Amino acid sequence: MAAVLTSSNGKAIVGSGPKLVSEERRVSLLTLCGLALVIGVMTGLGAVAFRALIAFVHNLFYSGTLSFVYNANISEGPSRFGNFVLLSPVIGGLIVVFLVRRFAPEAKGHGVPEVMDAIFYKRGSIRGTVALIKALASAVSIGSGAAVGREGPIIQIGSALGSAFAQLIGLSTRQKITLLSAGAGAGIAATFNTPLGGVLFALEILLPEVSNRTFLPVVVATGAATTIGRILIGPDPAFAVPDFQFTMVASFSLQEATAFVLLGLVCGVAAWAFIRLLVFMEDGFPKLSGNEYVQNIIGMTAIGLMMVGLTHAFGHSYIDGVGYSVIQDILDHKMTAAGFLALLFALKLIATTVSLGCGASGGIFSPSLYLGATLGAAFAAATSSILPHSGLTPSSAAIVGMAAIVGAGTGGVMTAIVMVFEMTRDYAIIVPVIVAVALAAGVRRALVNETIYTVKLRHRGHRIPKERHINLYLVKQAQDIMERRFIVARAGTTLKEAMAAEDTDDARAIVVERDSRIVGLIPPRSGLWVESQSNPDLVVESFAERRLVICREQDLLSLVFARLKRHRAGAAIVFRGDVRPRVSDIVGIVTKRVIADAVIDSYED
Repeated sequence: MAAVLTSSNGKAIVGSGPKLVSEERRVSLLTLCGLALVIGVMTGLGAVAFRALIAFVHNLFYSGTLSFVYNANISEGPSRFGNFVLLSPVIGGLIVVFLVRRFAPEAKGHGVPEVMDAIFYKRGSIRGTVALIKALASAVSIGSGAAVGREGPIIQIGSALGSAFAQLIGLSTRQKITLLSAGAGAGIAATFNTPLGGVLFALEILLPEVSNRTFLPVVVATGAATTIGRILIGPDPAFAVPDFQFTMVASFSLQEATAFVLLGLVCGVAAWAFIRLLVFMEDGFPKLSGNEYVQNIIGMTAIGLMMVGLTHAFGHSYIDGVGYSVIQDILDHKMTAAGFLALLFALKLIATTVSLGCGASGGIFSPSLYLGATLGAAFAAATSSILPHSGLTPSSAAIVGMAAIVGAGTGGVMTAIVMVFEMTRDYAIIVPVIVAVALAAGVRRALVNETIYTVKLRHRGHRIPKERHINLYLVKQAQDIMERRFIVARAGTTLKEAMAAEDTDDARAIVVERDSRIVGLIPPRSGLWVESQSNPDLVVESFAERRLVICREQDLLSLVFARLKRHRAGAAIVFRGDVRPRVSDIVGIVTKRVIADAVIDSYED
C-alpha cells in the first residue's frame, strides 16, 4: 500500500507504507451546534421531569400524597407523619443504594466528579444508563430527605445524554467531550434559569479546551435548555430577591469594604471546612462497615434524627432536601437571628457531608448556596453592632455568601459571580460579590489546593488540571522549532556510508530518498550508530519510518500537529518554498522530541 505524504499546498510525495484511515467521525461546527441544540432540548425536558420526580417522591414521603406539584421555595412546616419522618431518609437511602449498586455505580455521590473523570480519563464516555439511574436515585435521595441538591444530578444527567448521543453517532473524542459539556451546562442553566452561568460552568469547570468549536455548542445547548425551562417552569429566577437589597453599595464606604472582605475570608474558611469534612465522611463511612446498606442506615438515621429534633424545636426540619425554602426565608427577612442561622449552617454542613458519605445521590451546589446564605446572614446579624454603617443586612450578606462559598468550594469563581447576578438581576451586587468570591477562593486554595469536585478524584489517583495553559506554542512556525541538521541518503546506501560523517551521539536525522521521492526517515538519536559499525552492510531504508508528513517552513505548529495526528506519523519533513517540493528543498525535520521541547519551553514556573 502507498502512504501519501501530504504537503500544505495540496501536493504529495508517495512512498511505501500502510494507508491511514481515521477511526473517529468528525462533523462540521454547524452540525455540532445542531446536535447541541437537540441535547439542550433533551436536557431541558429532563430537568423539568427531574423536578417533577423529586416533587412526587417528596410529597409521598413527607405528606403521604400523590402529586407532582411542589414549590421548594416555600416552607411546609412539620410532616404529617410526625416522628415517623425519621424513617423517610432511611427508606429512601436503601432504595438509592440498591439502584446504584445494581445498575450504575457512577450515580453515587454528587455527580460532577464523575463527569470530570469521564472527560479527562474516559475519553468523554458516559453510559446512557447513568442518566436514568441518576435521575431516579437522586430524586429518591432528595425527596426522602437527604441533604443534597438537584443541580449535580441534572449536570450528570445532561452530560450522560450528551455523551450517549455522541457515542451513538460515533463522534470523535473531542466532539464527544464538547457535547458532554454542553449537556452539563444545559442542565445547570435549566435548573437555575441562568444561561450565562450554565455556559461559564461548562467552560470553567469541565472543558479542557476553550475555542469557538467548544464554546458555540455549549451556548446553543444552554440557550435551548433555558428556553425549555422558562416555557415549562416559568421565567422567574431561582429565588425572589427584593429590589432594594443592594442600594447600600453605591458609596461603598470603608465599613462596607471591610464587611465584604471579612465575609469573603470567613466564607473561604467555610468552603475549606466543607471540603475537608466531606472527605472525612466519604473516607469514614466505609470504615464503619463494609456493607453499603449498613453505612446508609447509619447515616440516614442521623439525618432523620436531625429532622425530628429541628421540627420539635423550631416547627420545621430545615436541613433536608435542597433547602431553597430556608434561602428564600432569609432573603425575605424572615430569618435574622445570628445564633439560629449559625446553627442551621453547622447542621446543614454535617447533614450534607453525612448524606454524601453514606451513599446518597445528589449535588453539592444547593447545599453550598444554603451554607453561604446562612453563614452570610449570620455574619451580618453578628457584626451589625461592630460595623453599624456597613449597610450589610442578613439578606444582602446571604447573597454575597452564596456566591463566595460556591465559587470557593467548586473553583468556579466566574460561574458563581455570574450565576448570582443572574439570580438577583441587580448590577449593584457585582462589586461586593467579586471582592468576597476572590478572597474566599484565595483562602480556600491556601488551605487546600483541591476543590470539592477534584478532591474526590484525587483519591483515585486521577488528577485534574486546575489551570488551562494558553497554547502559545501553537502559533510558532515549523521553522522555529525544526531540527536543521539532517542527512539525505539514497535508498540502497548502507548505514555505515550514511553515518560515516556523523558523530557517535547519533544526533542527525536521515532522510531516505529514491529518485527524488522520499522513502522514509530515520529519526535523530535512533541509536543506530553502533549498529552501523557492527553491521556495515545494512541499508538505510530497512530502518526508515514510513509514516511521514511534509509541511512548509512557515506553517503553524497547529497545522503540523493536526497532520501528524491524522496520519499517525512520527515526524514531519519541512520544505522551503510553495512549489512542488523536491528533496533538495528540505530545510529541516520536526520530530516529536522537538515538539515536546517547544511545549515545555512555553510553560512558565
